[in-house]
Amino acid sequence: MRSARELGVSSESLRGWVRQAGIDRGEGPAGVLTTAEREELVRLRRKVREQEQTIEVLGKATAFFAQQKTK
Repeated sequence: MRSARELGVSSESLRGWVRQAGIDRGEGPAGVLTTAEREELVRLRRKVREQEQTIEVLGKATAFFAQQKTK
């Protein structure tokens, strides 16, 4: 593709960008995530990991303090 060459990218990269732009406009196939949805998914997965770590720490702290109370 001449446009890709002019932009200094591969034609496959340009094709992917055009495809994603269509998806973001609601023109893509069903079930394919928009850029905003993908960003939200990443953010939510990160938040879940952080919450799981917090729960693990709190569980260990609870066990530790319960053990200290019985001594």
